[in-house]
Amino acid sequence: MNKESTWEECVETNSSLKISPDKAKAKSLVDTALGRNEYLQANIVKESTINYIFEGYYSSALEMLHALLLLHGYKVENHICVGYYLRDILKKEDIFRLFEDCRFKRNSLVYYGRKMDFETAKVAIEKCTRLIGEINKLVDKEIR
Repeated sequence: MNKESTWEECVETNSSLKISPDKAKAKSLVDTALGRNEYLQANIVKESTINYIFEGYYSSALEMLHALLLLHGYKVENHICVGYYLRDILKKEDIFRLFEDCRFKRNSLVYYGRKMDFETAKVAIEKCTRLIGEINKLVDKEIR
Protein backbone atom coordinates (compact mmCIF):
# COMPACT_ATOMS: atom_id res chain seq x y z
CA MET A 1 0.00 0.00 0.00
CA ASN A 2 1.30 3.46 -0.86
CA LYS A 3 2.21 5.63 2.08
CA GLU A 4 2.82 8.76 0.03
CA SER A 5 0.28 11.56 0.07
CA THR A 6 2.33 14.29 -1.66
CA TRP A 7 4.93 14.60 -4.39
CA GLU A 8 7.51 15.51 -1.74
CA GLU A 9 6.84 12.21 0.05
CA CYS A 10 7.16 10.37 -3.28
CA VAL A 11 10.65 11.84 -3.68
CA GLU A 12 11.56 11.11 -0.04
CA THR A 13 10.55 7.43 -0.36
CA ASN A 14 12.35 7.08 -3.72
CA SER A 15 9.07 6.31 -5.49
CA SER A 16 10.03 9.26 -7.69
CA LEU A 17 13.63 9.52 -8.80
CA LYS A 18 15.45 12.44 -10.40
CA ILE A 19 17.01 11.40 -13.71
CA SER A 20 18.36 13.11 -16.79
CA PRO A 21 15.58 14.33 -19.06
CA ASP A 22 15.15 12.02 -22.06
CA LYS A 23 13.36 13.68 -24.96
CA ALA A 24 13.85 10.72 -27.35
CA LYS A 25 12.34 8.21 -24.93
CA ALA A 26 9.49 10.60 -24.13
CA LYS A 27 8.71 10.97 -27.83
CA SER A 28 8.76 7.19 -28.23
CA LEU A 29 6.27 6.79 -25.36
CA VAL A 30 3.98 9.40 -26.91
CA ASP A 31 4.16 7.67 -30.29
CA THR A 32 3.29 4.34 -28.68
CA ALA A 33 0.37 5.86 -26.79
CA LEU A 34 -1.02 7.59 -29.86
CA GLY A 35 -0.63 4.40 -31.90
CA ARG A 36 -2.53 2.44 -29.25
CA ASN A 37 -5.27 5.06 -29.30
CA GLU A 38 -5.59 4.69 -33.06
CA TYR A 39 -5.91 0.93 -32.61
CA LEU A 40 -8.50 1.33 -29.84
CA GLN A 41 -10.58 3.73 -31.91
CA ALA A 42 -10.82 1.08 -34.64
CA ASN A 43 -12.33 -1.46 -32.21
CA ILE A 44 -16.05 -2.02 -31.89
CA VAL A 45 -17.20 -0.82 -28.49
CA LYS A 46 -19.60 -3.37 -27.04
CA GLU A 47 -20.48 -4.77 -23.65
CA SER A 48 -17.89 -7.57 -23.88
CA THR A 49 -14.99 -5.30 -24.92
CA ILE A 50 -15.58 -1.92 -23.30
CA ASN A 51 -13.64 -2.59 -20.08
CA TYR A 52 -10.61 -3.72 -22.09
CA ILE A 53 -10.85 -0.68 -24.33
CA PHE A 54 -10.92 1.55 -21.24
CA GLU A 55 -7.86 -0.24 -19.87
CA GLY A 56 -6.05 0.44 -23.14
CA TYR A 57 -6.85 4.14 -22.99
CA TYR A 58 -5.66 4.26 -19.39
CA SER A 59 -2.36 2.67 -20.48
CA SER A 60 -1.99 5.36 -23.13
CA ALA A 61 -2.68 8.12 -20.61
CA LEU A 62 -0.11 6.67 -18.25
CA GLU A 63 2.51 6.39 -21.01
CA MET A 64 1.94 10.02 -21.89
CA LEU A 65 2.27 11.02 -18.24
CA HIS A 66 5.53 9.09 -18.00
CA ALA A 67 6.69 10.92 -21.14
CA LEU A 68 5.93 14.24 -19.44
CA LEU A 69 7.83 13.14 -16.34
CA LEU A 70 10.80 12.05 -18.47
CA LEU A 71 10.86 15.47 -20.11
CA HIS A 72 11.02 17.02 -16.64
CA GLY A 73 13.72 14.57 -15.48
CA TYR A 74 11.79 12.09 -13.33
CA LYS A 75 11.17 8.37 -13.23
CA VAL A 76 8.13 7.45 -11.13
CA GLU A 77 7.54 3.98 -9.73
CA ASN A 78 3.79 4.11 -9.01
CA HIS A 79 0.66 5.60 -10.48
CA ILE A 80 -0.33 7.56 -7.39
CA CYS A 81 2.91 9.56 -7.44
CA VAL A 82 2.33 10.34 -11.12
CA GLY A 83 -0.90 12.00 -10.00
CA TYR A 84 0.82 13.91 -7.24
CA TYR A 85 3.20 15.38 -9.80
CA LEU A 86 0.22 16.75 -11.70
CA ARG A 87 -1.33 18.14 -8.53
CA ASP A 88 1.65 19.34 -6.50
CA ILE A 89 4.27 20.34 -9.08
CA LEU A 90 2.33 21.28 -12.20
CA LYS A 91 -0.64 22.64 -10.20
CA LYS A 92 -3.04 20.95 -12.64
CA GLU A 93 -5.82 20.06 -10.20
CA ASP A 94 -8.34 19.46 -12.98
CA ILE A 95 -6.07 17.00 -14.79
CA PHE A 96 -5.18 15.37 -11.46
CA ARG A 97 -8.89 14.75 -10.72
CA LEU A 98 -9.43 13.25 -14.17
CA PHE A 99 -6.40 11.01 -13.69
CA GLU A 100 -7.49 9.93 -10.21
CA ASP A 101 -10.95 8.98 -11.47
CA CYS A 102 -9.46 6.90 -14.28
CA ARG A 103 -6.83 5.39 -11.96
CA PHE A 104 -9.47 4.34 -9.43
CA LYS A 105 -11.61 2.70 -12.13
CA ARG A 106 -8.60 0.95 -13.64
CA ASN A 107 -7.49 -0.35 -10.23
CA SER A 108 -11.00 -1.65 -9.51
CA LEU A 109 -10.95 -3.47 -12.82
CA VAL A 110 -7.41 -4.84 -12.70
CA TYR A 111 -6.87 -5.56 -9.01
CA TYR A 112 -10.38 -6.35 -7.81
CA GLY A 113 -12.05 -7.73 -10.93
CA ARG A 114 -14.85 -5.15 -10.76
CA LYS A 115 -15.97 -4.63 -14.31
CA MET A 116 -17.84 -1.45 -15.08
CA ASP A 117 -21.29 -1.54 -16.57
CA PHE A 118 -21.50 -0.34 -20.17
CA GLU A 119 -22.62 3.23 -19.44
CA THR A 120 -20.06 3.77 -16.67
CA ALA A 121 -17.32 2.41 -18.92
CA LYS A 122 -18.39 4.70 -21.78
CA VAL A 123 -18.08 7.72 -19.48
CA ALA A 124 -14.74 6.42 -18.18
CA ILE A 125 -13.43 6.15 -21.74
CA GLU A 126 -14.59 9.71 -22.48
CA LYS A 127 -12.78 10.96 -19.36
CA CYS A 128 -9.66 9.00 -20.23
CA THR A 129 -9.56 10.35 -23.79
CA ARG A 130 -10.06 13.88 -22.42
CA LEU A 131 -7.18 13.21 -20.00
CA ILE A 132 -5.00 12.05 -22.89
CA GLY A 133 -5.82 15.23 -24.80
CA GLU A 134 -4.85 17.42 -21.84
CA ILE A 135 -1.60 15.54 -21.26
CA ASN A 136 -0.81 15.68 -24.96
CA LYS A 137 -1.02 19.49 -24.85
CA LEU A 138 1.48 19.56 -21.97
CA VAL A 139 3.85 17.09 -23.63
CA ASP A 140 3.59 18.76 -27.02
CA LYS A 141 4.82 22.05 -25.56
CA GLU A 142 7.88 20.27 -24.14
CA ILE A 143 8.76 18.14 -27.17
CA ARG A 144 8.73 20.99 -29.68
